[in-house]
Amino acid sequence: MKKKIVILPGDGIGKEVTTEGKRVLEQIAVIFGHSFEFDYGSIGHDAIEATGNPLPDETLAKLKNCDAILFGAVGHPKYDNDPTLKVRPEQGLLKMRKELGLYANLRPIKLFDELLEASSIKPEVLRGSDILFFRELTGDVYFGEKGRKDDNNTAFDLMIYQRYEVERIARKAFAAARARKKKVTSVDKANVLESSRLWRQVVTEIGKEFPDVQLEHQFVDAAAMKLIQNPRSYDVVLTGNLFGDILTDEASQIAGSMGMLASASVGDTVGLYEPIHGSAHDITGKGIANPLASILSVALMLDISFGWKEESEIVIKAVEQTLKAGYRTSDILDSKTYGDKILNTSAMGNQILKELSMINLPVGQF
Repeated sequence: MKKKIVILPGDGIGKEVTTEGKRVLEQIAVIFGHSFEFDYGSIGHDAIEATGNPLPDETLAKLKNCDAILFGAVGHPKYDNDPTLKVRPEQGLLKMRKELGLYANLRPIKLFDELLEASSIKPEVLRGSDILFFRELTGDVYFGEKGRKDDNNTAFDLMIYQRYEVERIARKAFAAARARKKKVTSVDKANVLESSRLWRQVVTEIGKEFPDVQLEHQFVDAAAMKLIQNPRSYDVVLTGNLFGDILTDEASQIAGSMGMLASASVGDTVGLYEPIHGSAHDITGKGIANPLASILSVALMLDISFGWKEESEIVIKAVEQTLKAGYRTSDILDSKTYGDKILNTSAMGNQILKELSMINLPVGQF
């Protein structure tokens, strides 16, 4: 079966990790008899340098005419060091989410047992953690009115949500919980924020459509504490754009490193798949970026966008077997890792491909 995939390497290590993700897709095509047509687009700092636009019209047109998107990262120190710049890489990412209707960000936080010691959290606290975040992606302060006044001495960002925005992501979260442990934790700040009061009201209403799923509400500050204190208490976590951005980065410590966490941004049409880490310009070009989050994002793509569960599970299994064999990148080292078990970006990709090549499918599998 032929699928069209647009690759957006973006900035920094995005180019390095998406290269390995593409190689895994090519291997899956060989194993299962699929066919992928790849195209590329520019976004972020590179796009600004080339066109003055962080999301060129040509790129957006490609994204609207494909089956899935593999994305790297956007960002550059130039913009971090000068907040006055009006055109910024992140604007391309936000516009892409809005234009494609990518309102639901799914971030699975699943710990591989082999990485228990890679986290700064005690292994006995982490073991068995398996959380699925649903972060609303096209509302909140990221898209509300913003500006300056009082001779540029006052700044404001409007935190805003509409009922339908909460309804649609809540239904996705509850539906996902039905296939898991049947529990949703909705995170807000309803004791202070009016937008959170609407959020809590609407989530409670949607929860009644799913009587078999337990719903609990938590304030974001309490959730931030409990996420580290007892991560096993969570199953599906549903939250807004700003809180989700912060909490999922915090949750990366459960998995040992941001370099291990994949994500999917979906709506009602095309899906976008990306590692949650940023462009990491401090290690760009050194060949040491961890490609596993991009490879695990490929697994999400195979499952969510294409409905190929077995292909997805095989990719995850290849990552698991690689870790069991003791191979690591520099961000997930532990006291037992040494010598030729420490791999650079392409070598880790090679090891995943080696594991995939050892898979034997039954005759007539495809």
